[in-house]
Amino acid sequence: MNSDSIRRVAVVGAGTIGLSWMALFAKAGLSVTVSDPRPDVAEVVRDSMPELAKTLGSTAEELLARVTVSNSLEEAVAEADLVQENGPERLEFKQQLFVEIASAAPAHALLTSSSSGIVATLIAEKLDDAAAARMLIAHPFNPPQLMPLVEIVPGERTVESSTLSAIEFYRELGKIPVREHKEIQGFVANRLQAVVLKEAFSLVLQGVVSVEELDTAMKASLGARWATIGPFESYHLGGGPGGIRHMFAHLGGNLTDDDSGVTEADVERLITDVESTYGAGPEAYRRLAEARDRRQLAVNQAVNN
Repeated sequence: MNSDSIRRVAVVGAGTIGLSWMALFAKAGLSVTVSDPRPDVAEVVRDSMPELAKTLGSTAEELLARVTVSNSLEEAVAEADLVQENGPERLEFKQQLFVEIASAAPAHALLTSSSSGIVATLIAEKLDDAAAARMLIAHPFNPPQLMPLVEIVPGERTVESSTLSAIEFYRELGKIPVREHKEIQGFVANRLQAVVLKEAFSLVLQGVVSVEELDTAMKASLGARWATIGPFESYHLGGGPGGIRHMFAHLGGNLTDDDSGVTEADVERLITDVESTYGAGPEAYRRLAEARDRRQLAVNQAVNN
């Protein structure tokens, strides 16, 4: 299946994430069926749409015209080209839910989960090979209708064509799909966020800063910076024309101390990967710095308006 074949989408689970996906899919002109066992699901969908539509530059009426609501899972997925599951983060629940989805959905349908931490291999454990071949993680960053990232994480039995179709589909929705090449609990974005949050909690509890002061410091430094460049590119630029190699030579010793487990060979691999990705030397530095500064000015102006 290619992304052009995906015209009908089933959203399973009408919580915050499911409703956000629903609005985004409808905005893209797709036919959307929302399924949730709660008896008031139709009211929940209707009541959520005005605010969601506003964030997408649309109207509730325009989006609701493309949405059908069903309390029946089987009915909701029966004609779907893609199923976006948004159920509770419980492995046994998701395993059984996907058994039911796979038995009712068309044989060609992509089966995706918004799971924020459970890997596809475990979720697909009770599926036959044909269904597991079409099942993968498509984890958004909240709220999905606004945040660009979708983490695409295939399971051990996911076939390559399913992964590529999912990447193409979410990219055409306007998202930024990032394929992850190894399954790990929590995936990438949430694991990075967890490290920052752990230190934030510690700093506040130690009395170093207040909650408000820490949030202000983050927004005025790393938050603004990471909106334009990632940690590796930032570190590379921090070394000036000498790049990340210069940074490691002067500041990277703590990465290779006795407790880190990081070897000199590991450091060289990181340096080589960064230089291969972004270039090296004065000309690469000038190009990257100009692009960073242009984007940073745009971010500063946007958040200060």
